[in-house]
Amino acid sequence: PVLLGCGSAQPGGCPALCECSEPAKTVKCVNRNLTAVPPDLPPYVRSLFITGNPLTHLPAGAFPAQRLPDLASLNLSGNHLRTVEAGALALPALRQLDLSGNALASFSPQAFGEGGSPLEELALRGALRDHGVLLSLATLLQSGALRNLSRLELADNGLLLLPAGMFTALPALRQLDLSNNSLVGLRNVSFQGLGQLQSLNLSDNSLSVLWNSTLAQFRSLPALRHIVLGHNIWVCDCAIEDLVAWLKESDQVEGKEALTCASPDKMLGKALLKINGSDLNCSVPIDLPSQLQTSYVFLGIVLALIGAIFLLVLYLNRKGIKKWMHNIRDACRDHMEGYHYRYEINADPRLTNLSSNSDV
Repeated sequence: PVLLGCGSAQPGGCPALCECSEPAKTVKCVNRNLTAVPPDLPPYVRSLFITGNPLTHLPAGAFPAQRLPDLASLNLSGNHLRTVEAGALALPALRQLDLSGNALASFSPQAFGEGGSPLEELALRGALRDHGVLLSLATLLQSGALRNLSRLELADNGLLLLPAGMFTALPALRQLDLSNNSLVGLRNVSFQGLGQLQSLNLSDNSLSVLWNSTLAQFRSLPALRHIVLGHNIWVCDCAIEDLVAWLKESDQVEGKEALTCASPDKMLGKALLKINGSDLNCSVPIDLPSQLQTSYVFLGIVLALIGAIFLLVLYLNRKGIKKWMHNIRDACRDHMEGYHYRYEINADPRLTNLSSNSDV
């Protein structure tokens, strides 16, 4: 194919600073110092590369749907994109989108338009360093606008935790890449509904343990056959028993023989598959929430028993208690009558004078 570098505003022409191939239906605008999307992209384009440019902003209609009806693959990686407005990516044939290597600060949940998108592959490697953008992406995914998405790449973003329910509206998802982040746990992450998920990459994170709730989700996904867990900081104490048992019985984890303990010191470098109960010395239950719940139940039973015994004692001694109450009542009444008699004497001046004369 002949690559044309000349500028042209005619239909079917090639924008200035871009290279076009009509037979391959491809346009490349790579490292051309572009600050905006060329307005005269040829309508035949199916694969568009705009990479390595100081492009910072994608406004609504940046890629006109009527002019680009066949655009299926869009690579915007390695630019300086900060803002993606609503409707900026509303393309009727878009199947692949790469926004990797941008410093996104604002990403509209309506970037793909109001009616959803046919998008199947989305790459956001190193583009989600801003927490607000991560929340916007979660809102977008949860809205169901990308229900056709089959591949999602979120690697190299320094993610610590993922928003709850982020993947619940992605029934067609087959590949999920969360590698090279800083994930410390997956307890708030739901993989339910991902019945087509085949590959999950969790390598190069900060995972210290996978709890039973997460392992149960992995077991329930019928298509999941490739899980990557390498280069995490596994803490080999009693909390890792469930993970070790799952690794020994499961064929889902790739390279599980190479998984080793990062701490404590006595377990450093030991293969997870070679850990047994004697190595962990689990004499105390480790499931603290369950232990506390059991303690509260036991405490409630004890308090109820004490209350029942107290009521039984009161019932058996009801006559003595009644007599004791009457005695207290009589004593109080006599005492109050004495106060009343003294009050009457002090209140009558004649009795007061008589009492004084008697004293003299």
